[in-house]
Amino acid sequence: MTPKVILITGASSGIGEAAARLLLEKGNTVYAAARRLERMKGLEEAGARLVRMDVTDDNSMKEGVERILGEAGRIDVLVNNAGYGYFGALENVSMEEARRQFEVNVFGLARMTQLALPSMRERGDGRIINVASMAGHFCEPHGDWYHATKYSVVALTECLRQEVRRFGVKVIKIEPGAITSEWSDIAMKHLLESSRGTAYMDGASRQSRIFSLCYGRFSSSPEKVARCICHAALSRRPRFTYRRGFGSSFMPFLKTVLPDRCFDALVARFFS
Repeated sequence: MTPKVILITGASSGIGEAAARLLLEKGNTVYAAARRLERMKGLEEAGARLVRMDVTDDNSMKEGVERILGEAGRIDVLVNNAGYGYFGALENVSMEEARRQFEVNVFGLARMTQLALPSMRERGDGRIINVASMAGHFCEPHGDWYHATKYSVVALTECLRQEVRRFGVKVIKIEPGAITSEWSDIAMKHLLESSRGTAYMDGASRQSRIFSLCYGRFSSSPEKVARCICHAALSRRPRFTYRRGFGSSFMPFLKTVLPDRCFDALVARFFS
């Protein structure tokens, strides 16, 4: 198989880092993009080409894509992995933070796609892999803005897949479940900070404890999702959707088969 030129955003840790390592091992040219280059020294030593990129900064995205097209002549695969979770009750989370959540998780992904897609379309070949989440199929308390972004990524990915299919560009979504990474610690830290001294504090404290328990005992390794990304990037006939990690198939299934009243009662019992 001819080595691919692959750009991965959010490559400094977790799923992005694991995917970059696996794709490097398979002989591909991997551009690892993130805000903090110092966190990617290990990837650089493994052969990755580092790109300083902030998906909320249009200039850094443009410059990064232009650099890769100048050096490699093409981008075969774009992996939109950058994202984070800010949990907190809708009443408590500032609109500034809500907008930032969308800037990183949705608009950054969309802008990266806009920048990489024209060269793929002109060549009649390419792949765009969007890392969504099981959180794009069900909801839970205090996850308002995070779930809203992941629902958006699911919808955007499916629309885009239909738009560009005739140009030879494949669009794939990855929907991880609970994964061992910094994500849960950061999300729960935000939840407790935004809830402190409010009517939501008791519920937030319970949810934080349950998250810590679940992620501590049941979460899956980033490498499990990285293998899906690798298959999506390199397989001749990739799937439209990959689900890996604890709860990634079960929770969307429950949301589909249970009446809303029953699903809400189940979630309430889980967090009580």
